[in-house]
Amino acid sequence: MKFTFLGTGTSQGIPVIGCTCVVCQSNSSYDARLRSSLLVQSSTTTIAIDAGPDFRQQMLREGVIKLDGIVFTHEHQDHTAGLDDVRAFNFLNKKPVDLYANDRVQARLKQQYAYIFDNADYPGIPQIRLFDLTTKPFVIGDIEISPIKAMHGQLPIFGFRIGDFTYITDANYIDEENQNKIRGSEYLVLNALRKESHHSHFSLQEAIKLSQELGVAQTFFTHVSHQMGLHKKVVLDLPKGISLAYDGLRVEV
Repeated sequence: MKFTFLGTGTSQGIPVIGCTCVVCQSNSSYDARLRSSLLVQSSTTTIAIDAGPDFRQQMLREGVIKLDGIVFTHEHQDHTAGLDDVRAFNFLNKKPVDLYANDRVQARLKQQYAYIFDNADYPGIPQIRLFDLTTKPFVIGDIEISPIKAMHGQLPIFGFRIGDFTYITDANYIDEENQNKIRGSEYLVLNALRKESHHSHFSLQEAIKLSQELGVAQTFFTHVSHQMGLHKKVVLDLPKGISLAYDGLRVEV
């Protein structure tokens, strides 16, 4: 199974024209972070976890021509704003793209993309099929996915474990029951927004602490804002087995 980081940044983590902060001025590709998303590929199946505003750019960069499904962690715009661009895969694959989301996220998608759901027969609109996402494991093609519940401030969100790889973004609390679903993973992806505390995201130290408590061999931090600082400097102070992810990073498990 191959996992590719489509994006590792936040809405506060993309270069802004005219900004003089060190990250915006950086020439390093490690500091050019698109909105957080993950591509998962087996020998027969390709899925994305989330589809934010940079979805089209990310798919083009990775040369993706087949997409079987999108699994949504939650409904915030930086994770859903690229949904319209699935129409390219409708054209290439000659079939709808399957979307997996809980009831709350489905309601938001139907509100944001009313033209998709209210005009199903209109030529050219994205063709999708909605599937309910619950706490139960499910399968897309030959990829088995186990949902993990977490909290993003007051908002319940989903992370996912796929084999020995666990992906959690936009969280600041995971209860013991769901931590136990992570234990035993070979790889953990966890959000770490910045060094300072935040009301709905893990800080750098909080993410480090949780990673060490879970005992995962290799942890990558994602959903990193510009407030974190330069990649090359941050990684120098991270414990063994913990690193910042970067756009385009690939992990095979």
